[in-house]
Amino acid sequence: MTLLIKGGLVVNATGAVAADVLVDGEKIAALLAPGFPLQADEVVDAAGKYVIPGGIDAHTHMEMPFGGTFSADTFATGTTAAAWGGTTTIIDFAVQAKGTSLLSTLDKWHAKADGNCAIDYGFHMIISDVTDTSLKEMESCVEAGVNTFKMFMAYPGVFYATDGEILRAMQKARETGSTIMMHAENGIAIDQLVAQALASGRTEPVEHGLTRPAELEGEATSRAITLARVTGSPLYIVHLSAAQALDAVTKARDTGQNVFAETCPQYLYLSLEDLAKPDFEGSKYVASPPLRPKEHQSELWRGLRTNDLSVVSTDHCPFCFKDQKELGRGDFSKIPNGIPGVEHRMDLLHQGVVKGEISVERWVEICSTTPARMFGLYPRKGVVAPGADADLVVYDPKPRQTISAATHHMNVDYSAYEGMEITGRVDTVLSRGRVVVDGSGFHGSTGHGRFLSRDLNQYLV
Repeated sequence: MTLLIKGGLVVNATGAVAADVLVDGEKIAALLAPGFPLQADEVVDAAGKYVIPGGIDAHTHMEMPFGGTFSADTFATGTTAAAWGGTTTIIDFAVQAKGTSLLSTLDKWHAKADGNCAIDYGFHMIISDVTDTSLKEMESCVEAGVNTFKMFMAYPGVFYATDGEILRAMQKARETGSTIMMHAENGIAIDQLVAQALASGRTEPVEHGLTRPAELEGEATSRAITLARVTGSPLYIVHLSAAQALDAVTKARDTGQNVFAETCPQYLYLSLEDLAKPDFEGSKYVASPPLRPKEHQSELWRGLRTNDLSVVSTDHCPFCFKDQKELGRGDFSKIPNGIPGVEHRMDLLHQGVVKGEISVERWVEICSTTPARMFGLYPRKGVVAPGADADLVVYDPKPRQTISAATHHMNVDYSAYEGMEITGRVDTVLSRGRVVVDGSGFHGSTGHGRFLSRDLNQYLV
């Protein structure tokens, strides 16, 4: 079956050009001069709109266990919501429990996702138990197409890894060509601050932010960069939120070190003020790292312009306000950590184009092309070009819309961006040549999405 997208402005990270896009089956067959006479089985009118590669959200947590509960989106509901928002690939995290193996963990996450995703998907691996066996299993994970390994400097007793354990895993990453992803917060110091706050009766959600100061994110980021320098391992800092952490990343990149970082929409648009909302509303905004004072936002936008921040992912980890976030009433440390966002990343980042923070090409780059290259999916994904998968979004940059839980498709009872008026809207979404979203609704299906075995990071020097 052939499909022709006519009259749009094709936007890649390298530039924009007026062109028609011919899709044959699951692949992009050709880019044609506008109006080139060609018959197709189906035609999509993209006049006045962008045609961009489908978004790649490289940081999601579907069905993730946390504090006795699970994130509210299943792989079916979460990937459907992603498709509604123009994201056609996610990379989720398989979470190793203490005392279990990496390969059994990977099997467990395959059992959750396989046959249940509406869009294509891959996995990162969380290492919470550094042993001789798990280090050896990293090699098998790489062979299975999972070559990124997340570690934590936070959450003592759960995910926390010592500097020595991080060093050993980084040595294995250097040996295998894989990349260590780091949650960089000084968890030992944070736990002391949390205990002190609770002991003094400070229990409200805003204390989550106040007990995780930006300086401790900056310190941990610097320490992780130092360990990566010693071992020669590539390093990817996840969900960077603070100017201090960005400064450490910038300095490392200026020396040519293989250090990369992502931020998330919540750190660009939300702040500590949201955590301080009364009547426990602030719990909706509890995530780690926490939301920062507003002055950090301009620094993060600068980092996106200079490429010191390479990717914007969501860290989508939704917990309902009722019954889940409320577990932390009277003790902010028990509030499940996470903010929903997989459906709105493309729209929210488009506001950076509207406001002149980034170019339309940079929007495509940070939402699609760079994650494709960073995580070994390019040129299959992340570009509008012949031979690539026909993961395509027709995006209308003009209409106004209001974000609301009343209209979103994520399986969560609130929106972190409730009432936010934005410019631009997803018009049509194709996943491997199939129209899964258009003006008449959702036409995809769970089971359409395929597991992606990924190659190594293409930015390594």
